[in-house]
Amino acid sequence: MAYHPISGGTEIPLLDDTVDGFVDHKGRLVRRSSSGGWRSAAFIIGVEVAERFAYYGIASNLISFLIGPLGQSTAAAAANVNIWSGAASLLPLLGAFVADAYLGRYYTIIVASLVYILMQRKLFLGLGLLAVSAVFPSPSTSECQKNSELASCSPPQLQVILFFFALYLVAVGQGGHKPCVQAFGADQFDGQDPAEGKAKSSFFNWWYFSMCFGTLATLSFLNYIQDNLGWGLGFGIPCIGMVIALLIFVLGTKTYRYSIVGDEKSPFLRIGQVFVSAARNWRTTDSSLAVEEVARGTLPNQGSQQFRFLNKALLAPDGSKEDGKVCSVSDVEEAKAVLRLFPIWATCLGYAIVFAQSSTFFTKQGITMDRSLGSGFVIPAASLQSFITLGIIIFIPIYDRIFVPIARSLTRKPSGITMLQRIGTGIFFSTISMVIAALVEIERLKTAEEYGLIDMPNVTVPMSVFWLIPQYILFGIADVFTMVGLQEFFYDQVPNDLRSIGLALYLSIFGIGNFLSSFLISVVDKTTSWFNNNLNQAHLDYFYWLLAGLSAVGLVSYLYFAKSYIYNRVNTM
Repeated sequence: MAYHPISGGTEIPLLDDTVDGFVDHKGRLVRRSSSGGWRSAAFIIGVEVAERFAYYGIASNLISFLIGPLGQSTAAAAANVNIWSGAASLLPLLGAFVADAYLGRYYTIIVASLVYILMQRKLFLGLGLLAVSAVFPSPSTSECQKNSELASCSPPQLQVILFFFALYLVAVGQGGHKPCVQAFGADQFDGQDPAEGKAKSSFFNWWYFSMCFGTLATLSFLNYIQDNLGWGLGFGIPCIGMVIALLIFVLGTKTYRYSIVGDEKSPFLRIGQVFVSAARNWRTTDSSLAVEEVARGTLPNQGSQQFRFLNKALLAPDGSKEDGKVCSVSDVEEAKAVLRLFPIWATCLGYAIVFAQSSTFFTKQGITMDRSLGSGFVIPAASLQSFITLGIIIFIPIYDRIFVPIARSLTRKPSGITMLQRIGTGIFFSTISMVIAALVEIERLKTAEEYGLIDMPNVTVPMSVFWLIPQYILFGIADVFTMVGLQEFFYDQVPNDLRSIGLALYLSIFGIGNFLSSFLISVVDKTTSWFNNNLNQAHLDYFYWLLAGLSAVGLVSYLYFAKSYIYNRVNTM
């Protein structure tokens, strides 16, 4: 849709009711009064709720499936979860590239959704294959315990191949879906309009708030179905959820605003040319560069002086100034804007490593503890992640309706605090959550020792699983600050043509973070006994203290770079 020209001979709306840079689904100038805003965002938020229900239907309890039916060790399962999560978070870079350079966000979302659920001749793909793979019979836990040979507990090789093929196919589908849906939703608000600009800032809060309902639905009952009624049904329901998501999205087609892609050079080529030209002109003297800067009208402000070596792209190697051989000032400033993001991106990796633990070791901890609630009901360990979601759902309205207005009155900033301040606050809360996780694990190990359960891994430790709630709640509060802050930051601070890529860069933080977590787990597993399959003999507390230390170092580094960051758009700080 992004490529539709404005149709000739069509009715031209009143100029004060049009939105610059956008058209409707037929390629006509779009009316502000009949398109975009919350009416369109509601459809897009709806598709995200359903997609998150489908995605977390797999991700939240994946470690239990790998340890149970697939018979993997705790460390191997945690590493596999992290690797898959990392791939799922890095593939949006490819999906965003396809969207921004070729298909546009609307069609990329459609294609990605189909990859999730459909194949030729109406055969299920992705989630459907995942459901089929889960139906294969696997050795029971009791059978494995009776036989000491590892091979006897391994499922059929066909099941393993089919499962991982389907699993990574889902990651491909998410790679196209995730960066485009949120960017497309934010596109429905015109940042140049005072009313819509204010609503756009709130959109990121309510987007994450609504998305958490899909996650909460997964953690509330889908994990129970997987643990008690079967994995086939537990993976099949998310497949149906994605079908519903696609239908919801298509229903809003006529109300959406579609960005116009002009005839200018691709933003990837423009930015890439800046770096290439600057490298070719690396021998240019400062005096020659200063003359060209004055001639080309570069502003003597702090932003233009940062990464000044890129200004060498304003010069042609052979002295010619033919079109296409030199870069414009705007091209150079776009390249600088992208380059400024990377110190922030890198220093948030510690937060991403901590974030990866909620669906791996936190869940494994919960399995060993007393999860009984009332008469005979046992809480699925993976459902404890719902407390992260509850923390988000409770705190986002408090943040948006109470904290922001108070902060706005004190700072005179439209968003109350800057995006970077928001991100840093969340990193601080995540560090505290790991400290609490370590203290709770120390108490769990002490309880296991007091009751003589050190060598009895299959006996429930008489310690309520609700001891884990504080670390989950703090994770939720950290998400409200850091996750939402990163989404808004990477959407706002990239060039307009690269906003899908911006959100993909935000997601890639968690992709790399998951890979780093997997690497860290592998190193620790090979050099220590912290990850013994019998958690009563393990020392997860040591690992949590290590993560708390890494997070603290990351926070200090983040504060250093955030302090010197120059915003691309001052009015959106």
